[in-house]
Amino acid sequence: MKNKFSIFNFQFFRQSAFTLLEMLVVIGIIGILVAMGAVSYSTAQKKARDSKRKQDLKAIQNAFEQYYSICNYKYPESIPAGGQGLIAESGACQNVSGNVLIFTMPADPLGLDYSCVGTCGISGYTICSPQVSGASRLETQTCPDINGNNSECCVSNRQ
Repeated sequence: MKNKFSIFNFQFFRQSAFTLLEMLVVIGIIGILVAMGAVSYSTAQKKARDSKRKQDLKAIQNAFEQYYSICNYKYPESIPAGGQGLIAESGACQNVSGNVLIFTMPADPLGLDYSCVGTCGISGYTICSPQVSGASRLETQTCPDINGNNSECCVSNRQ
């Protein structure tokens, strides 16, 4: 049985359904919320990768400084490839028998290797994260050097 009501002799039937306009408004709101969520998620991922890059550089710097103090005040002559470790070997260092300073050299979160820029030898080093977007070494910001010296995301020898 249909509910009927009349206004000025017109009969209307009351229906329990959504109008097209109501459906479009709800779909539009849901679309906006999904888009905002996707942007926030993407930004959070980029910030997490940038944070890992900074932590990796600090770990590499600490390993190089330990190598320097163990190996008669000399830095390693090159950076090991990703997946390889930094070991103070007895041939390179006197009175040292294979101290493992860093088990595996970290790789960038996107799978790229960290590299020496400019100097990288027994007297000093500058290690930078790989360029990830254009000339930038970070995805979310410009990165000052962890030591505070440079406009790029790099670490240098402390001695």
